[in-house]
Amino acid sequence: MSTSENEILTDVKGILEEIMGQNVDLNDKEISLSTSFSKDLELESIEFVVLSEKLQAKYGENIDFAAWLAQKQLDEIINLQVKDVVGFISECHN
Repeated sequence: MSTSENEILTDVKGILEEIMGQNVDLNDKEISLSTSFSKDLELESIEFVVLSEKLQAKYGENIDFAAWLAQKQLDEIINLQVKDVVGFISECHN
C-alpha cells in the first residue's frame, strides 16, 4: 500500500469513527482494509449518505461516492469493504 493509500485509510477510519459515534463500540472492532461496511460495521443507508458528504468535503468534488456506489450491484454493496473505498479515492486522485 502506498503512503497516500495509508493516509486515505487513516482518513476513512476517522470519518467512520465520527459517523458511527456511539452506535458501535469500535474498541472491539479494528477498522482495516478488510472491514466490511455491512457485516462488521453494520452501516445504515443514512450513514452512507453522511460518508459520501464527508468524503467530498475532505477530498473535493471529484469524489462522487454516491454515484460510484449507485453503479454497484446489490451484492457488491453488501460485500463492500474499506479497501474498496480507499481504492476508489486513490483512483480519483491519480
